[in-house]
Amino acid sequence: MPIEQWVKPYGDTMNDGRIQVSFTLPVPDGDRAVEAAREIMFSMGLTDPVIAWHEALAEGFTFFVAYGSHEKGIDYSKIKVQTVDVHVMSMEETDAMIRERFGRKIRVIGASTGTDAHTVGIDAIMNMKGYAGHFGLERYEMIEALNLGSQVPNEEFIREAIAFDADVMLISQTVTQKDIHIHNMTELVELLEAESIRDRFLLILGGPRVTHELAKELGCDAGFGPGKYADDVASYFVTELDKRRQARSSMSIA
Repeated sequence: MPIEQWVKPYGDTMNDGRIQVSFTLPVPDGDRAVEAAREIMFSMGLTDPVIAWHEALAEGFTFFVAYGSHEKGIDYSKIKVQTVDVHVMSMEETDAMIRERFGRKIRVIGASTGTDAHTVGIDAIMNMKGYAGHFGLERYEMIEALNLGSQVPNEEFIREAIAFDADVMLISQTVTQKDIHIHNMTELVELLEAESIRDRFLLILGGPRVTHELAKELGCDAGFGPGKYADDVASYFVTELDKRRQARSSMSIA
C-alpha cells in the first residue's frame, strides 16, 4: 500500500502553499474591484490573499494578478492518471521498426477539423521541420504524411482518409471555447461508426486541453497534450499498429 505523500504548492519556502493566479472581473478598476478580487481568492479556499497587480482592460473590466496560500495540500500517492505508456523512439529507430515489421510506409493523415482555423498543432507534428528540435512526420523515411490543414469538415476528413488509404488519422483541436473540441470529436467518431469504419483507422487526438483519458472517453485510441512531439506520436502509433498486426496474425494462425 503506498505511503501517504502530502504535497503543497511551493512559493518562497517548502510547503508554504503560495499560489499565483490571474483572472478578470467584469467590474471597473478601483478599490472596490480590488476587494472583490480578494473575496474571489477567499472563495477559492486561499488564505492571505495579496492583489499584486490590477489594471483596467476596458470599460467595466479589470485584470488581476494575485497571490494566496493553499493550506490543505494533497496526497500525491493517490494521484492516478491515464497516459500513453510507450517507449519513445528516435526517428531512425521508428523508421527501422516500420521497415522490419511492416515492409511498407505507414500512411498518416492529419487535420485541424471543424471550425478550428489553427494549424500550429498539426503542423508541429506533421511538417518536415517539426517543432522545438523534434522533426515532423514528413521527415520520416517510412511514413507518408498528408496534412490537410485547418477548418476541414469531418465528412471531408473521412473521405480523404479513405482515399489516402490511411492507417492513422491525426486530429488537432486548438479552439476549445464552450467545449467545441468535444462536440467536434464526438461527431467525427459517430460518423466513422455510422459507416462501420471506425476500426479501420488508428484515431489520435491532440491539443492544449487534450488528455489521454479525455481522448479515450471520446472514442479515440490515444490523446496527446502539450509537451508532446512527433516522436511521441510516431512511437505510439507504430507500436500500436504492430500490436494489432501481430494480433491479426495470431488469429489467422489459430
